[in-house]
Amino acid sequence: MFKVMKALAVSLITLVSFGVFVSEGGSVGATGTCQTRVYVTNYTGDNVSVIESPANTAAGSPIGVGNRPNDIAITPNGNFAYVTNSTSDTVSVINTTTNTVVATISVGAIPLGVAITPNGNFAYVTISGSNSVSIINTATNTVVGSPIAVGSNPVDIAIAPNGNFAYVTNSVPNTVSVIDTNSNSVTNTIPVGTTPIAVTFAPDSATAYVANYNSANVSVIDTSTNTVTTSVGVGTNPEGIAITPDGAIAYVANYNSNSVSVVNTSTNTVATTIAVTSLPEGIAITPDGAIAYVANYGANTLSVIDISTNTVTGSVAVGANPLSVGILPCQAPTPSTTTTVAVDPEVVPAFTG
Repeated sequence: MFKVMKALAVSLITLVSFGVFVSEGGSVGATGTCQTRVYVTNYTGDNVSVIESPANTAAGSPIGVGNRPNDIAITPNGNFAYVTNSTSDTVSVINTTTNTVVATISVGAIPLGVAITPNGNFAYVTISGSNSVSIINTATNTVVGSPIAVGSNPVDIAIAPNGNFAYVTNSVPNTVSVIDTNSNSVTNTIPVGTTPIAVTFAPDSATAYVANYNSANVSVIDTSTNTVTTSVGVGTNPEGIAITPDGAIAYVANYNSNSVSVVNTSTNTVATTIAVTSLPEGIAITPDGAIAYVANYGANTLSVIDISTNTVTGSVAVGANPLSVGILPCQAPTPSTTTTVAVDPEVVPAFTG
């Protein structure tokens, strides 16, 4: 998910009542009921692609941002996307209604990860060049307070769904810093695997999952004690991780295995492994838990995974070297009647609204 960090450290289709599938080359219809948009940072394209889901078609031209966009986070209301520009030392703020950049915020050297608080009031950004985290007030789009010192080469950050704490992966000392979001101070440091790259929380905030790039595993952390309870072996060089809305499954993108590991979070074992295309990085799941989107850095595509079957149902073209994926909340569906449409099996169906 984080290229700068590596440079530094390493047939018939029956439709339900929300729309109609039509044949359209270059995209794949999916089974989700969530109408939304998917935002993808394109690292060497210096832009962000926007994809309609579940139609899996481009929503206009890519949005130009800063140099080497790395991570992306969406505000809870879906109105804005925050993008870290790792070699511009800035964060771009995208208005998701107009898909235009409405603010550019200077944050410090080599911003990599970004996460938004559950109330939408603040964005936390890892600043790898100064081993710190900066905080942006999203109402004013200004940096507030002093930087929070964390470990060396911080990469990713996630904020617990309860809003009480944030976890930061420190790639060089192989630790996670725990930030109390009330005091904005580090309250604990947790040893994890080798080169922790990505982190996410279970929906109940009780467990965190950390993808360790160079030890090919995921550390499972009990957030009540801030201790690792187990490690789950996955593919080679795991980079991205996402959890289904019900917390039952974690999906892990394995960069050099060209695969996604599907981890059952009740047993902390790999249930299956899904082959994708070249160099998967970031991964995100639609709010209805139906579809996982995987950014394939080496193929300039998103793989579309049907979560009900854990199969890849298609591929969506995006920009140059996609890294991270963010998804808006579900939008109101367009009512329609149930329809059955015959399609040429050689043509991939796409959803229209």
